[in-house]
Amino acid sequence: QVQLVESGGGLVQAGGSLRLSCVASGSIFRSDVMGWYRQSPAKQRELVAQITRGGNTNIADSVKGRFTISRDNTKNIVFLQMSSLKPEDTAVYYCLSVINGQTYWGQGTQVTVSS
Repeated sequence: QVQLVESGGGLVQAGGSLRLSCVASGSIFRSDVMGWYRQSPAKQRELVAQITRGGNTNIADSVKGRFTISRDNTKNIVFLQMSSLKPEDTAVYYCLSVINGQTYWGQGTQVTVSS
């Protein structure tokens, strides 16, 4: 079994920063892709950022220039550094990991950005 656990969410003022972390644990041989998605009441779950084992990234236009994704391959941890946060960034953020060809999701962590 594989488990993904997110942390780092919370309440922050507009313009502030948060750093989300997600650790994948369990029977893991490799993680090809790790990333972050988010879901707010008004939207379906959408891609925020993802990163391959080799370090290639894919960042959503809505957060490009403000969010940075990184990973520690050895520890199977992915980070999302969020800066210049906007109220529109308010959502539940979900960690994703593709491990041995299968996709796993975390439970989500709430990010709330106040005006």
